[in-house]
Amino acid sequence: MSENSQNFKRAFTFSKPGTRPDVEIFDPPMCCPTGLCGPTLDQTLLDLNETILRLQQEGYQVTRYQMASNPQAFLGNAQVMRLVREKEMAALPIVVVRGEIVAEGKYPGIFEILGKLNRGK
Repeated sequence: MSENSQNFKRAFTFSKPGTRPDVEIFDPPMCCPTGLCGPTLDQTLLDLNETILRLQQEGYQVTRYQMASNPQAFLGNAQVMRLVREKEMAALPIVVVRGEIVAEGKYPGIFEILGKLNRGK
C-alpha cells in the first residue's frame, strides 16, 4: 500500500456506533472525500490533511463528513443544521470539537483545535 493510500485511510477513520469523535469536520461539497484531487491542490486542504494526521497521531479521533455521502451526520447535529439553514453553503466547513462548534466557514489550524481539545480535559 502506498504512503498516500495509508495517509488517506488514517485521515478518514470513522467512529464506532455510540461514540462521538473528538473532532468532527462537516465539509463543503468536494469532488472527492479529501478534496485533494484534480490538477491543482488547494493548500488549505493540504494543511487540513496534515492537521488531521497530527491529531490522530496524538490519539484523537477525527471524522469528516460530506453532505452527499453522510447526510445523517448533518441532520443529526442540530447546531450544524441551524448554521446550514441560516447561512447555506457559506457556513461550511463547520468544525466541531467535543460537541462544540469551534469554526464555521473555515478550517481552524492545529493549535486552535488542540487548544479546544486541551481545554476540555
